[in-house]
Amino acid sequence: MIYLDNGATSFPKAPGVGEAMQYYVNQIGVNINRSVYGPAQEAGLQTLTLREQLCDFFCHDDPNRVILTGGATAALNLAIKGSLKAGDHVLVSSMEHNAVMRPLVQMGIDFDRIPCDEEGFLQTEKIEGLLRPNTALLVLCHCSNVCGSIQDAKRVGELCKLHSIPFVLDAAQSAGHIPIDFQALNLSALAIPGHKGLLGPQGIGALLLSKDFARNLDPLIAGGTGSMSDSEELPPYLPDRFESGTPNLPGIYGWSAAMDYVNQTAEARREKEEALTRLFIEGLSSMEHVRLVGTRDLRRRVGVIALDFLHMDNAEAADLLEQNHGILTRCGLHCAPSAHKTLNTFPQGVVRFSLGHCNTEEEIRQTLQAIASLK
Repeated sequence: MIYLDNGATSFPKAPGVGEAMQYYVNQIGVNINRSVYGPAQEAGLQTLTLREQLCDFFCHDDPNRVILTGGATAALNLAIKGSLKAGDHVLVSSMEHNAVMRPLVQMGIDFDRIPCDEEGFLQTEKIEGLLRPNTALLVLCHCSNVCGSIQDAKRVGELCKLHSIPFVLDAAQSAGHIPIDFQALNLSALAIPGHKGLLGPQGIGALLLSKDFARNLDPLIAGGTGSMSDSEELPPYLPDRFESGTPNLPGIYGWSAAMDYVNQTAEARREKEEALTRLFIEGLSSMEHVRLVGTRDLRRRVGVIALDFLHMDNAEAADLLEQNHGILTRCGLHCAPSAHKTLNTFPQGVVRFSLGHCNTEEEIRQTLQAIASLK
């Protein structure tokens, strides 16, 4: 089996993830913030450790403003639904995932799409012309989950700061693959999943918040926090205000173990993924039956590679790759219809090959041979 669907979820996970989760389930097993006995204190400290690890990795300044969620989608829903109200206007890119678009549509929020070019890159010069007096938020997909294009988040952050507009960055495909500096990018909120480039388990993510954005954010879920139990109102302080209910403690233990590995290997992983991406893209140069969607510039992309098969249905190509060669990919529209319209791959979609930390050069060569055979 050659696993090339790391854009959906990383596999295998970082060393130690499964063991850490098993340790919690078999040896700890208690809740946090409700009791003061030993195992509960240990689990509470492990949760704080994860917040601190995420602060360190993303250059964030306060673990209390690292809100643990059920994933990046839950984090984006909190940022969007917790900050917007009727009459607000939002800017998004034309490359956004449905994790951004569906909450906006569900709320009936008025939005404009900042145009992107045919390689999926944001036309940042168009932003100021789309601003309105009621523009309340700008949400941006940092790296395309379709074709891997990296957006100029630094420039967007500068413009948002200039116009006092909160800036939410969706790092579903960038976290763990490229450096992200919360402070340098002038972010208001950063949504991250635990299970993709950060190599942790599914079902856990985080929303990192600036002080100002946190102050004006409304919780989506209310309930017990183990704190202020004498009151029927939510605590005013963080992270409790946004973390009602029992947290995903097996996920916390597993993600913390993953972050130990990610912190130690981040630079080496980036170099390896770039080398594999180069090998893959260069190997396509003589193939006339497929179209590479997105840029060939390795400085402006991650290892999410989209191919449009010109002489067969993309779903058929993906099926043949699995059945005849054991290569696992993802075909279709990738929950991002607007991105595919931008890239001129709608409605046929693409076959997506997303590279990960355990892929090898030999696997890439075998994959290229398999693609060459599908004429």
